[in-house]
Amino acid sequence: MWRKASAALLLALAVGYFYSGRPDLPEQILQYVGLPGFLSSSQSHAGLEQTISAAWEALITLPSRQWSKVAVGVNACVDVVVSGVGLLQALAVDPGTGRDHEILHSKEDLKETFIHFMERGAAAERFFSDKEAFQRIARAAAEYPGAKLYVGGNAALIGQKFATYPDLMVLLCGPVGPKLHEMLDEQIVVPPESLQETDEFHLILEYKAGETWASTQAPQANRFIFSHDVSNGEMSTLETFVASLEEFQPELVVLSGFHMMEGQGRELWGERLKEAVAAIGDIPKDIPIHLELASMTDTDFMNRIMQEVLPIVSSIGLNEQELLFLSQAGGGPHAALPAWKGIPDVGRVGDILFWILEQHGRTDPSSESELTRIHFHTLAYHVLATVEGYWGNQAAAVMAGARVASSQACGLQAVDVSKVELKAPLEFHSSHFEPREQLSLRPEEPVTMWRRGNITFHLSPVLVCKRPLRTVGLGDAISAEGLVYSEIKTQQPF
Repeated sequence: MWRKASAALLLALAVGYFYSGRPDLPEQILQYVGLPGFLSSSQSHAGLEQTISAAWEALITLPSRQWSKVAVGVNACVDVVVSGVGLLQALAVDPGTGRDHEILHSKEDLKETFIHFMERGAAAERFFSDKEAFQRIARAAAEYPGAKLYVGGNAALIGQKFATYPDLMVLLCGPVGPKLHEMLDEQIVVPPESLQETDEFHLILEYKAGETWASTQAPQANRFIFSHDVSNGEMSTLETFVASLEEFQPELVVLSGFHMMEGQGRELWGERLKEAVAAIGDIPKDIPIHLELASMTDTDFMNRIMQEVLPIVSSIGLNEQELLFLSQAGGGPHAALPAWKGIPDVGRVGDILFWILEQHGRTDPSSESELTRIHFHTLAYHVLATVEGYWGNQAAAVMAGARVASSQACGLQAVDVSKVELKAPLEFHSSHFEPREQLSLRPEEPVTMWRRGNITFHLSPVLVCKRPLRTVGLGDAISAEGLVYSEIKTQQPF
């Protein structure tokens, strides 16, 4: 209200100056009139995208010490990407109401779960329990007009992104079949023990912003992933991966695929998780480990990940669904929130990130936890939260992740400002709770930094692609790019 009143007053002053023959407005009034809050939405964002993109190019610099060898594992597959609505129509299922299923057992379960997430514009991934039914759906997907095959699996996608840096050697360990092996970048080394005779296929059902199916309309572009993937579900190549590290000698390890275990059932994942934690414990302590999280639904499973896996890794990457679910599973801040509405509130996101590092990280130097870094990404903005003293170049890292999200979603190598738009808030708070700091985004220097205790937060806006060509793998590219631009501080051993 006060902003509108102030704006009206200043506009009146401006008009008065012009009518009194004084077109040279005072500098303070000119500055205020130039503020985004004073202008209409279309006017306020005109030029902001160009300013942010130019600032990224000027400010994003690689760290003084860069990784030369990175090992990535352990989920890898071939993605079959199709129109979600088109495939479901081809499968002759009728549209209806959405309902989430933790595990899919039939086409009906698939349809209901797809609608549930499509109407929210949210990404999700589920296990399809019936092998024969999945194979029938997979055949229909592969034959659907316009279906495309891509490298899939978080580890393989992260490996592919790392491989775009010619000076970086990349080891990828996962269930690599002949088709996937053929599609991987030549720079990626795959241990012979990792190769298998058949490929694992994942089905990616994409939808566009505004796309409709009967009464369901997608608020934004996204995708729904499902598979019947036992190799990745059991993380069967994890021990092979850890054993290969001794010869490869990486400076950074990136792990993903834990979410695939969830579909195996509680008995199986309970035992396998213990073995996985023991295997990770064999990785030398001086090698930082980044864990890429993905969609999960079982609170007990997420709790086990939080209690047993988070403390033995140095860094994690996750999106807004995974962040809120982590808080819900662990009874953290804003756990009563059923889901985010629109763009996640920065203050609430900051509260959960702070809680994770305070409860499960190394904010106390005497803590046995290794966790000191979280890379959070959502459609409109990204946040890097780090415990002070462990990581460097994080402003550049968070901007680099935002830049790659802006370009890759549009299918481009660089940001095209005519194809993107700013959706991040220009003003926000450091927390949902008092005391809190009011913060703002400056397009000419598009990183907002604040501190809570010994945790530093860096936020960068994303220039959101207006017509995204492909949403799969964006989170993996964001995390990989953020890691490339990150530097570990050697005075703080892991």
